[in-house]
Amino acid sequence: MQQGYLPFRNTGYFSSLICDYLDENPNLKQFYNHFPTLGNFKTQIDDRAASNLSSESQRSTLVSVLKKQYKNIETSEWSLQNIESLQSKDTFTITTGHQLNLFTGPLYFLYKIVSVINLSKELKETYPEYNFVPIYWMATEDHDFDEINYFNFKGKKVQWNRESQGAVGELSLEGLEDVFNLYSKELGTSKNADYLRKLFSNAYLNHTNLADATRYLANELFKDHGLVIIDANDTDLKKQFMPFMEDELLNQTAFKSVSETNKNLSKDYSIQVNPREINLFYLKENLRERIVFEDDVYKVLNTEINWSKNDIQKELSEHPERFSPNVIMRPLYQEVILPNLCYTGGGGELAYWFQLKQFFNTVNVPFPILLLRNSVLIKTEQQADKLKKLNISNEDIFLKRDTFINKKVREISNINIDFSPQKIHLEAQFKELFKLAEQTDKSFVGAVKAQEVKQLKGLENLEKRLLKSQKKTLADQVFRITELQEQLFPNKSLQERNANFSEFYLEYGERLIPNLIKNLEPLKGEFLILNL
Repeated sequence: MQQGYLPFRNTGYFSSLICDYLDENPNLKQFYNHFPTLGNFKTQIDDRAASNLSSESQRSTLVSVLKKQYKNIETSEWSLQNIESLQSKDTFTITTGHQLNLFTGPLYFLYKIVSVINLSKELKETYPEYNFVPIYWMATEDHDFDEINYFNFKGKKVQWNRESQGAVGELSLEGLEDVFNLYSKELGTSKNADYLRKLFSNAYLNHTNLADATRYLANELFKDHGLVIIDANDTDLKKQFMPFMEDELLNQTAFKSVSETNKNLSKDYSIQVNPREINLFYLKENLRERIVFEDDVYKVLNTEINWSKNDIQKELSEHPERFSPNVIMRPLYQEVILPNLCYTGGGGELAYWFQLKQFFNTVNVPFPILLLRNSVLIKTEQQADKLKKLNISNEDIFLKRDTFINKKVREISNINIDFSPQKIHLEAQFKELFKLAEQTDKSFVGAVKAQEVKQLKGLENLEKRLLKSQKKTLADQVFRITELQEQLFPNKSLQERNANFSEFYLEYGERLIPNLIKNLEPLKGEFLILNL
């Protein structure tokens, strides 16, 4: 097994916002609390302990809800102990969240969870007087079914086709037997293939809804590492969030705070999400629609449901489970009900968290440490050998396709395709011509400049033609290097955003997750290239 690392900025796949955050650009400091270092976690613990959140009764409710959710699931003693430990004021959570993607969806689902598991271990070693529990927050209240109803396997899209309304966590698993049969045929007959069949079948054919299936799946993959899985679509948990939801309905605090932040953040970066005036949905069976306030009446879009101010307060008091936070309010909900220190997510997730710092300050809730999850490129032994023979570095393989081909063709060509020396020589000659023109007739300066541009352009065109000719001559080598890059970057994107874990489980079996646990370092802050 071999490792390599690249700075995230050098991969070309991460935004300037994320790269500036990792570089601790001072212009971003106002948008987060503490940067993720081991020392700063102690400060975050103190901030959290000083808040009025995570009281004994709140912790008791959390433990009670988790025990209820784990009642019919076989898990490890470690996970059960982690749940029990949440009753203690010295226990804190390290959280990641993800949609209920079919069969985990993209490969980075694993990397998110491994990141929080490994960070929890590292914190325990550094601060043994505290306990740290890795949490996977299931996005059971999402309603974007089209984003989660498929996964990619060996270049093919395995898709679950059906109608969907309301929160996806409550969705029945109708139609997944057909998906299983199609997927099963692609797996082959190995021992690892049999395990994947059993895992898929037990998760999706032996449970009644998508939330239960996903809980089973994540538990099976990570129970031996103490992971705790939470479904926050729960009446008792939402009761704790009622004051914040009432404030949202009556005062539109999130809209005002986030809008102000967006004005400042947008000076240098793109805005990930825009707040609504009310950032809550109304949730019932087969229904999750936005709540709006129009003409002094609260309404649920695309329905006949409406309330007066007093009536919606009464509805919230009697049925808090019917109110569902959107992307702006969900992070606050998480921090209210969990004794959380850190949220671990991808670049897109962290981008909208940066929009929330002022909002958290306004409602007096500690803002968590934000950690970019681990990113990994897995190379098989065969791929690693080919890359070595072709003299392709880790930096090379991350280049965009045309840049990658042009660089390698120049390297392997037996003639020099780089006309840079000729361009430098030409520019030097024109410097003398410019001096001559200025000394004689300055009207000639424009003519000299036009001639310089024309001749440099001519050299560039000759260089491009020669490069194109060499690509044809070296077509076999070009095919081999591009084929390798396509294997490692399917659809010209990061492997982790396309491939499903089952492709790699077929290859590595039960060694896959332990190898990730062994190699992923959450606080390293670099992209991992892993040769398995």
